Amino acid sequence: MRRHLILLLLALCAAAMPFGADAGEPEPSAQAVQTPACEADETECTCSSDALWDQANTAYINNDFRAAIALYERIEARGLRSGKLYYNLGNAWFKEGRIGRAVLCYRRALALDPGNEDARYNLRVAERMTKDRIEAVPEFFLTGWLRECRALLSGTAWTVCSLAALAGLLAAVLLFLLSRRLVWRKTGFYAACAMLLLACTTFCFAAADRRERLRNTTAVVLAESVAVKSSPDRSATDLFILHEGTAVEISDRLGSWCEVTIADGKRGWMELAKLERGGAPARPAAGA
Repeated sequence: MRRHLILLLLALCAAAMPFGADAGEPEPSAQAVQTPACEADETECTCSSDALWDQANTAYINNDFRAAIALYERIEARGLRSGKLYYNLGNAWFKEGRIGRAVLCYRRALALDPGNEDARYNLRVAERMTKDRIEAVPEFFLTGWLRECRALLSGTAWTVCSLAALAGLLAAVLLFLLSRRLVWRKTGFYAACAMLLLACTTFCFAAADRRERLRNTTAVVLAESVAVKSSPDRSATDLFILHEGTAVEISDRLGSWCEVTIADGKRGWMELAKLERGGAPARPAAGA
């Protein structure tokens, strides 16, 4: 009987392993990744991403923010995305006075690196500079607490934690099944209960992060101001006005229009060209 239980546990652990592989590769840091030199014409130098990174940082230090933005975006265009890259890009956009772009980049930085406190602080500063003052709908305190806990780590990190907890669960169950002394059997039982709870929690956090990334419904208004309509038609009634830097959730789409919901629960239709997808959830950052 014990042998069958052990084999069953091993099979369950093996079946859980593909989740970790599918949960998303860690995003490479723009500072650390080398890529082959690109083909370029006479007006554009051929250089590695590391060289572009150094040039962009130098341009930023020299207060040439437009050049820094162009160089950071060239790195992004090569498929290299990291919290550090979006944090620097957000700072450059902020210096240029483009609050909407800055908010978008800070949110993207936090989506890739939830522990980046500098990006979180700068996001709060940028959001305070937006024209819209939206009171979020109150939510159950436990929901907000769980969201803040999930924001402590990225989805990939939560996946690693869930696999580690699963391994700990297996070890605890083996200790319970194979030990002859009562004290070790009790230790194995309580440890298995703790590891099971931890595995379930971290698995749920990782799954929620993955689902959020796949949905990709968060967006930031980039137009200076835009009227939100009652229907997807330019001649429809204006419901309210949103300004640059306001975060919204996209709930539906019809052609070049999308239905958006803001933090206070109001919803309406606006043109997709007025906003850009990406970033962390549209609720205010913690402490805002």
